Amino acid sequence: MAKKRKIRADFRKNRAIRARRTSWTRSFQQHGFEDEAPLLNERISGKGDLTRRRTVTGNQAGNDEQPGLGVQLDVDLQCCRPGRVLAVKGLISLVADAQGEVSRCATRRLLKTLATDQRHVVVAGDRVMFRPVEHSQPKEGIIERIEPRSRSICRASRGRQHSIVTNVDQLLIVASIAEPRLKPNLIDRLIVAAEKGGVRPVICINKIDLADPAAVQPLVGVYSQLGYQVLLLSAETGFGVERFQRALAHKESVVAGQSGVGKSSLLNAVDPGLKLRVEAVSHETEKGRHTTTTAELLPLAFGGWVVDTPGIRQFQLWDVATEEVPGFFRDLRPYVSRCRFPDCTHTHEGECAVKDAVADGRIDERRYESYCHILSDGGG
Repeated sequence: MAKKRKIRADFRKNRAIRARRTSWTRSFQQHGFEDEAPLLNERISGKGDLTRRRTVTGNQAGNDEQPGLGVQLDVDLQCCRPGRVLAVKGLISLVADAQGEVSRCATRRLLKTLATDQRHVVVAGDRVMFRPVEHSQPKEGIIERIEPRSRSICRASRGRQHSIVTNVDQLLIVASIAEPRLKPNLIDRLIVAAEKGGVRPVICINKIDLADPAAVQPLVGVYSQLGYQVLLLSAETGFGVERFQRALAHKESVVAGQSGVGKSSLLNAVDPGLKLRVEAVSHETEKGRHTTTTAELLPLAFGGWVVDTPGIRQFQLWDVATEEVPGFFRDLRPYVSRCRFPDCTHTHEGECAVKDAVADGRIDERRYESYCHILSDGGG
């Protein structure tokens, strides 16, 4: 690790105190001005209260090392210990130390006020340094530093980065063949988010007991040919549950998908000790109800960790430029360099190798439609 040094860091707008004093009348009525020394001069510089930059002790973390934060603060290793964030519930984070003891931790104000594009500074899966509060029951502490992240799943939320989970090995994308209906475009968006975050995607199609499995074989064939692992499952009948368990064993996984597709039901099927809450899908709307409200890192009885996430209805990609989108589609990638124009978007240009491959049946038409939808949203 690099030697600690003092660096200038950007802070949020509300870090500085109010620039203008507005309580002159109240001060005069209560105390008067006769005891105050007159202000003879005033200096405005870049190091005063009017700036949003402060000097902190730590390391400058690059965007590839710790996206969105940019600063790794220095901490006292004598009184801090390493931990893993299991869940974030409001202002409190549940942090487990190396012995498995869980502490309710607040976040250091300096971390919360650093300028960042992130919606939340601390997320499930973060590795942190926290300072325990002595003799507290239940155990409490203060998160002093967030360690560099890797392999994160992120989405865009009102123009900011919403990190759903970080430091995981694989993303299990759960969809259902019916109730609610299958949304291939959402699967493709989650695949792009996984590829962007360096996480291995696994496609899980649940509730195959509600329809003929042959109906989804063309879709399964497309993803399998691209090299993605596809699991056909039924939490109701137990079909494929053993394969689902083997996919989870001894790995750190995150399960994501629409509400009502059976994410919690599948996890309960492989590990009944989790006792996750489930509810039936509405027959009127064929939409699921939100039973999981917080992303939480859960230990599995057969080894490994899993994060059960709240249901997703819309997923907007984060930090994916339109020029990058073809690179995240494995079926489009071989044809991109064969187009006539080097800046071809593969939508309206002539002599486009990608469109020719779609017309010839070498690229699945539905996958190309997903690509066009993502491109129309501006990438991410």
